[in-house]
Amino acid sequence: MTISRRTLLGAAGAVAGGAGLAMAGAAEGFGSVGPVSTYPALPAPADSGIEHIVVVMMENRSFDHFLGWVPNADGKQAGLTYVDRYGVPQKTYHLAAFNNCGFNDPDHSYEGGRIEFNDGKCDGFLKAGLNDVSAIGYYDKADLPFLGRAAQDWTTFDRYFSAVMAETYPNRFYMHSAQTDRLHNGMAQSTLPTIWDSLAAAGVKGTYFFNDVPFTALWYTKHLAISQPYALFKTQAALGQLPAVSYIDPRFEDEASGTSNDDHPHADIRAGEAFLNEVYDAVRTSPNWDKTVLVITFDEWGGFYDHVAPEKAPDVSAKTALRGFRVPTIVISPLARRGHVGHNTYDHTSVLKMIEWRFGLPPLTVRDANARNLAEALDFSSVASPNLTAPAYTVPNFTPLGCTAGTGVSTAELGSEFSEWGDLKALAQKLGVVLPV
Repeated sequence: MTISRRTLLGAAGAVAGGAGLAMAGAAEGFGSVGPVSTYPALPAPADSGIEHIVVVMMENRSFDHFLGWVPNADGKQAGLTYVDRYGVPQKTYHLAAFNNCGFNDPDHSYEGGRIEFNDGKCDGFLKAGLNDVSAIGYYDKADLPFLGRAAQDWTTFDRYFSAVMAETYPNRFYMHSAQTDRLHNGMAQSTLPTIWDSLAAAGVKGTYFFNDVPFTALWYTKHLAISQPYALFKTQAALGQLPAVSYIDPRFEDEASGTSNDDHPHADIRAGEAFLNEVYDAVRTSPNWDKTVLVITFDEWGGFYDHVAPEKAPDVSAKTALRGFRVPTIVISPLARRGHVGHNTYDHTSVLKMIEWRFGLPPLTVRDANARNLAEALDFSSVASPNLTAPAYTVPNFTPLGCTAGTGVSTAELGSEFSEWGDLKALAQKLGVVLPV
């Protein structure tokens, strides 16, 4: 079965709103119960000290693969064994290269994720799609000049899961809408209500910032006004004019060649680290810093191994109730607990829950209504005198050279896995979106 993350491009696989579909019920565990974090009750939203929430969503890395080394977190790296499709045991190993050139993009499709999950055994990472041994490789602290420091300095979560066991578009829909209207990536117009609708109805300023391709184009013209180039975010941060809610997406195009900065294979992760550090610097040096919460997360696990089985959550559809594998997630703020690992269960709708709590918005679906509020991990005892210190990290600016001839991806992958960002860019241009040069 050779189904990969971007297979069936254009096949929307509708799952919208629960029409004709049974609603999924209470969460169902798979025996992955870990430690629990206990936090004080949340303050009244107006007394929280939060005026700005900034959310950055990168691409396709699992927790074990990227942050399995974090002290006091439930991570595993060296010493695990996975059996491949030929019955040969393969051990997890440290990745020497900073990109994935010469390897297949690990499968992270709706179907492939279930092979990897294997009813909670989490042992199918070398059996899904075209997965090879890169799927069980990992990076350590020394490989990550930004996350290697930030994950230990701020609050990291070892039970933050991708929202759905599926690929990029479904998970990004969850971050905007607390549900998805498709199981696979595709260009069909979405009519799902969004957090941007809720913010607008409440008179709260929100802006979606993009580098090259606006994900909001999937709603066609509906969200054009709030979709702005990333350069404007840096300007507004410097001027102390951040909106109440900012979403930031990295540069998606050229994933296949290894020159994007979104961390999606075959991207060079040094480019992603430089981008994240740039966002961090813009936030920590902003006049808005004292009242800002920065969330850094990844859309989904990217087909890379992770040993913790995700659970089901209340959802509009039983088809999308199963969360995806864990993803690296960090909260940075003057209110953040320093050097802390949170162990409670979250997913992308926990970010929505925080936004809704802070700005008095109703939930979008049953999923965010039942999600844990990511804000619970903040330290509100420091609201009166927040800790404004934020270290500068030494992260070199990096321009990826890309994969050399013969070490990129196959023609089949180029055709089926990496083309949708170009398709979405073309759609955005057709809709009249002014794209950065």
